[in-house]
Amino acid sequence: MPSLKALRNRIASVKATQKITKAMQMVAASKLRRAQAAAEAARPYAARMNAVLANLAGPMQGKDDAPPLLAGTGRDQTHLLVVCTAERGLCGAFNSSIARLARDHAAKLMAEGKDVKILCVGKKGYDALRRIYAKQILEVVDLRAVKRLAFSDADAIGAKVRALFEEGQFDVATVFYSEFRSVISQVPTALQLIPAQIPEADEAPGGGAGIYEYEADEESILADLLPRNLSVQIFRALLENAASEMGAKMTAMDSATRNAGDMINKLTLNYNRSRQAQITKELIEIISGAEAL
Repeated sequence: MPSLKALRNRIASVKATQKITKAMQMVAASKLRRAQAAAEAARPYAARMNAVLANLAGPMQGKDDAPPLLAGTGRDQTHLLVVCTAERGLCGAFNSSIARLARDHAAKLMAEGKDVKILCVGKKGYDALRRIYAKQILEVVDLRAVKRLAFSDADAIGAKVRALFEEGQFDVATVFYSEFRSVISQVPTALQLIPAQIPEADEAPGGGAGIYEYEADEESILADLLPRNLSVQIFRALLENAASEMGAKMTAMDSATRNAGDMINKLTLNYNRSRQAQITKELIEIISGAEAL
């Protein structure tokens, strides 16, 4: 049985840990409000972008002169997986669920004889995938220095993806992230970026509400909108990830705080029992000694 001093030290250590987890929970709750607002604000813009592209791209799909970002290369051999995760842990299964989805997708493609390349956005995704797919990882984008996500951060990642596509290094690009639903629900999601998944005009959110006439021709507008749409979808994925990370961290730290409280109660009970047993033993020794005299 541990000594009383060891139990006191253990209780003090767990209490210190509980203070840290409680502080992290409060910080995550504070950051969650701003991250959730940013993610929800980005959804209508991305949906409206899809609606505009649906109106423009309908007549262009299937044509030989369609933009490469819309039509692709015509092949399906090499796939680029853009895996977006967090830079830090202590957020439950948030990072591992995204990495698992990307890992399963990569395994399925390789079983079909496809070539897989991976672009990691976030350190945790790289740590989870490098054990199996170290040779397939092209680059790791580090966002630890970014305090608040901006469109320029996503546009830089989009520029990397476009450069790789123009060099002919892949045929299909898919981004993996976690869609924020609520504090306790974050859904790992895969979204194809190249060729762009454009819904039908009447199926797109905000589409089918009217017929628009554009001053420039479709090719000119799509040449400008398609690269921007790529960056917009990546930006939305990063914002969804930021909100999901804070929600998962808040839940994980709340669970850790409650577990620490349960452990403190158990240790305190053991400490009191040990102290009572020691006092009883000392009293018996005193009484025995007095009777011997």
